Amino acid sequence: MTLSVSLRHDQGAFTLNVAFEAPPGVTVLFGQSGSGKTTVVQAVAGLLRPETGQIAVGNRVLCDTEKNLWLPPHRRRLGYIFQEGRLFPHLTVRQNLLFGQWFARKRSKGGEFDRVVEMLGIGSLLSRRPGLLSGGEKQRVAIGRALLAGPELILADEPLAALDEARKAEIMPYFERLRDEVSVPVLYVSHSLSEVARLATTVVALEGGTVARQGPAMEVLSDPMFTPDGIRSVGAMLEATVKTHHDDGLTELEAGGQSLFLPRVPQAPGALIRIRIAAQGVILSRSRPDGLSALNQLPGQVEHIRAGDGPGAIVSVETPAGRVLARITRRSAEALELSEGVECWAVIKSVSIARGDVGGFG
Repeated sequence: MTLSVSLRHDQGAFTLNVAFEAPPGVTVLFGQSGSGKTTVVQAVAGLLRPETGQIAVGNRVLCDTEKNLWLPPHRRRLGYIFQEGRLFPHLTVRQNLLFGQWFARKRSKGGEFDRVVEMLGIGSLLSRRPGLLSGGEKQRVAIGRALLAGPELILADEPLAALDEARKAEIMPYFERLRDEVSVPVLYVSHSLSEVARLATTVVALEGGTVARQGPAMEVLSDPMFTPDGIRSVGAMLEATVKTHHDDGLTELEAGGQSLFLPRVPQAPGALIRIRIAAQGVILSRSRPDGLSALNQLPGQVEHIRAGDGPGAIVSVETPAGRVLARITRRSAEALELSEGVECWAVIKSVSIARGDVGGFG
């Protein structure tokens, strides 16, 4: 089932004009504040009536301004996860979950309730009231309530924005499970590149009320032209399999026949993960480096060089593990005599990869 959105809406000096599709998985609406993310979600939820447009989930039309069709929020069969859990404080966790289940078009059986509770790890919380929960626990319960409503679409409006880094790290694996185990589309709003890298299967990047870029996450996030937060945000995504955990605290991965070493990751051997590697954390060499402390050295071939307005350049290198981007100076590119097709080595420090840029891959 796919969410299809085509909208135009004027709000004073701001005009929203977007069209995109969100297939099953997590589609992240990504952009800076004021880019139109919340306006899109409000229109999809039925909290805002657009001037013109059409919104459909599969064959079911939620809004079509040409036909004067507009379903109110309570008829849209969606689950909404807010920045804060918005749980009923006078109800227990179990009662909050059952409240969501009450709205399901087809009442879920006990097995569905148990499955959601297990998936979110909230079995020990069922008798508690929200006032006794941490921020991360509240969000897990909010996810469960949304799932038990039997939605055809899930909206998550910056659900981690109100949490500190520790709570974000706690709840992120549950959003990964949501992505991998739920068959309905999830429209997830974020302005955090790390969240996008870990969760997105599809990226819709908004800028000034329009779609600046859209496509599969691995493709968009490895594009040297994709600079949502300026040149420092350039990076690439690699897929890898966890090979083994070593006693010195490093995890060995395998990607395209190449070994990569990272600080220990929580996934078990055999798990498929994805890694975002920032371009500024990569250095290049024309020959295989010798005598360096960096453990990750990938052979490759220069695919493209993009010179910036200043002294820098972004070099795209195709390696057996996948595309890697390196941010170097133009002077270095000239000194190394880099050009398309030239063979080189991409060197990546293990500790330069942030923990938040490593996650499970569904």
